[in-house]
Amino acid sequence: MSHTSPEEKGLDPFMLRDQFFELWNQNDLPMLHLAAIQGFSKLSEPLEALLTILESCPGKQKGRSHTLGYHILMEFQTWIKEHPQVKLSSFSEDKAVDLQRRALGLLSDTNPTFRDSLINIYQLKSLDPSILRLYIVKLQALNCYKEAITLSIKLGLQTELNTMEMLVPVILQDKLPLAESFVKGHNELERQLVLLLDSWCHPDFNVEDIRKQFPHLSLSKHYTAQIQPKMLTRHVLRLMEKFKIDQRLCPNALHKRRLDSLRYLMFKTFGEKTMTEENWTDHVQYVVADDLLLQVHLVQMLVKYCSLQKASQWSLRYNIPKDQLPLGVWEAQQSLPPDLQQICLNDITQEKWVPPQSHWQKFYQVPLTKDKVHFVDRPETFHECQSIVLKEGGIVGVDMEWQPTFGCVSTQTVALIQLAVLDQVFLLDLCARGFCQQSDLIGFIRALFSNRNILKLGYSMTGDLKCLSATWPKLSEEPLRMEGMLDLLRVHQKCQKVNRVQNGPREVLVGEDSAEKGLSLLVQQVLGKPLDKTEQMSNWEKRPLRISQIRYAVADAYCLLDVYSALSSNPARFGLPADLRSITSGQSETSKGKKQKEKQAKKAAQALGNEECQGVQRVSPSHTVKGLLCGELPPEDSPPLPPQQLRVVCDNMLQGLGRYLRCLGVDVVMLENTDDHRVAAKLAQDEGRVILTCGQPFQTLRSQVGEGCCLSLDCSEKARDQAIRVLRHFNVQPTPSDIFSRCQACNSDQYVAIPKADMVTLLNEKGFLLDHNTDHMFEKSCQQEELRLDDTLTPSVTPEPPRYATQCRWASLSGLDRDTMTFPGGSPIQLHTVPPALLQRIPLFYVCTRCGKVFWEGSHFGRVLSLFQDVLHVTEEDNIPAAGPCTLAQSD
Repeated sequence: MSHTSPEEKGLDPFMLRDQFFELWNQNDLPMLHLAAIQGFSKLSEPLEALLTILESCPGKQKGRSHTLGYHILMEFQTWIKEHPQVKLSSFSEDKAVDLQRRALGLLSDTNPTFRDSLINIYQLKSLDPSILRLYIVKLQALNCYKEAITLSIKLGLQTELNTMEMLVPVILQDKLPLAESFVKGHNELERQLVLLLDSWCHPDFNVEDIRKQFPHLSLSKHYTAQIQPKMLTRHVLRLMEKFKIDQRLCPNALHKRRLDSLRYLMFKTFGEKTMTEENWTDHVQYVVADDLLLQVHLVQMLVKYCSLQKASQWSLRYNIPKDQLPLGVWEAQQSLPPDLQQICLNDITQEKWVPPQSHWQKFYQVPLTKDKVHFVDRPETFHECQSIVLKEGGIVGVDMEWQPTFGCVSTQTVALIQLAVLDQVFLLDLCARGFCQQSDLIGFIRALFSNRNILKLGYSMTGDLKCLSATWPKLSEEPLRMEGMLDLLRVHQKCQKVNRVQNGPREVLVGEDSAEKGLSLLVQQVLGKPLDKTEQMSNWEKRPLRISQIRYAVADAYCLLDVYSALSSNPARFGLPADLRSITSGQSETSKGKKQKEKQAKKAAQALGNEECQGVQRVSPSHTVKGLLCGELPPEDSPPLPPQQLRVVCDNMLQGLGRYLRCLGVDVVMLENTDDHRVAAKLAQDEGRVILTCGQPFQTLRSQVGEGCCLSLDCSEKARDQAIRVLRHFNVQPTPSDIFSRCQACNSDQYVAIPKADMVTLLNEKGFLLDHNTDHMFEKSCQQEELRLDDTLTPSVTPEPPRYATQCRWASLSGLDRDTMTFPGGSPIQLHTVPPALLQRIPLFYVCTRCGKVFWEGSHFGRVLSLFQDVLHVTEEDNIPAAGPCTLAQSD
């Protein structure tokens, strides 16, 4: 093929390449552009010449936008649009295939734009699949697993390749999203991926068996720890929903999830003691179902956490074979009298609508008699409900209940809708036979939510609306139009002041200094008493409902009316605007200027897809807490938060983040790799911590701890960047004196200082200085310093604390128990970690009184300063040298 006259030989590609090199080295991009446009037109075979030039470009396989090869290819792509006669079809078939093979060789380890341009220019998708497949296999043989799967997706080769050989390496390298992209749109491949992950959830699975098939794989310690049934189960259940896979094909993941749910139920009932016997029994039967292994686990747990009698009752209920019963259960069965061989629950017919006096004194009570509560489960009652609820100008409290599934089922459907109006409540029973399918029911729901003249009150309606869409798929296809809706969660977050019943006004926030959370806390703050949430985790699909369940359902909806009435009657008392309806989720507390809005928009754009939060809270230095809405920056005039007052719990996927935050003085608890995510929720509830998590666990954790206690981060970010994001989100401004103010091993903030002479004494006592010459050398050194090397430690050392640890507490060395080498309540000093050679140059050691870790001055301080210089508040008083050792180090 030729695009010039026969007399013209055309420009030599190597001369053009040299011209490109010269201009590139001179950093003359405008001339490079001009040379490319002119040079490509002078080539006799531009497509072939381009490959010749790219193949000789330095760094051609790096694929970075600033490489010469990238610039040349982009210039060629622009040029060829103006020269449509330059096309691959002008070559002979053999020549075209040869050029395609050469282009294929340039595709590995390139950025997407470079790769896509080559594929389009040389029409690589039209190349023989066997050639493409061979190239992908070659990449795999070179351990370029990521490049192989990325290229196979781009070339559409998924069905031409061995699925397991493509998927397993990238999954083991912590690139599951790549595996998902590979199978997406191919039903059989989607099924194979889910089944593969489910097989890894089997109790006998060992990741080493898989790694033996790929011995050249380099697995990070972080991800090796995550290839565990707990993590894999989450992925299986997520992908099962995403790809619409029959859950019966994933028995291992479902069994694991049900077993975890069973443990959770045992904890709630026999550990926390916050679940009633009736609710526990309902949920246990749902979770265990007909799985014999789970039934055996249930009996084993009852032996451990409850009693042999209850274990024997449940073993009889499930007729568990004798050879699978725990020790003592069979004997307990034989001794049970007939009336105790069945599991007996309270008779719900004996329940009364009016609760006992103790309940009145402790919890909010609905001011309604039982006859004002209407079950709506047939056409007659439904039409009555419609006529009352849809009255123009009315106010309706809206709430919904659904069956807790503990993650065993991804989609939950609404079982009960509560609609409260003045002096009565309607309970729409969606579990009643045929009622949910009533033709005009969806129309009623649409009419209610879209009528702007009817004020609907709710509290954090996101979960309710999601379940509503799962109940009626039509609502997913054509979403509800929301008009006249007021989410009291937003109002709650706006509240600035409420009056204590006895002590007058005080500042409040969602979750401050209270065991109550969410709506219950709002009711307590506004009406004086919290909600009784005992029945929150009930079996809402079981009929008939217990009186206590009905009371709970009615109270959850009717309290919205009472709260709204109280807030509306005196909004100023609570720091609210006169018109509560003006409060929206995106409205800031004060009017900000244009510059602030632009900053918010930029921040939101950077964080898009990376961060979610639900009214996360922070504490100011005056110990008052103010709400921080998702995406809302702290006011410019708000004082920064000392790191010691930020208390967080890091999920086990964010341990790197946790270490950085702890390094800067933040109070951080980190989950172990083997901990369930629910441990984070428990810590958040018990210790008033904010959960830091990422990915799928966010939704689960947020629902467990309620509003204001969970922040989600991007797992793909580096730990340092995550730490900076958290610090800025909470307006935390650490100073150099905060660095290493907490023990990096256990989070304690108390140290004791041990002079070198006393450290030598302790090492001698425990036999860590057995070398006589070494011992003599240090004894002489200590004598020169006029320090005594005998059995008496320096009386009450109160050293001047290092400048970088003024925020920690200091204990006296006199508190050391010399026999056990422990401080009160702590672990033994880790003397074995102190290298004897260190004693010649380190005058003072620092020991954590809790875990016994030994620290000394090293060089980490400067590195931390460098890493976090963007957020550290450094003043002239800090007087930090430009270089030199100035921090705590430790020996592992």
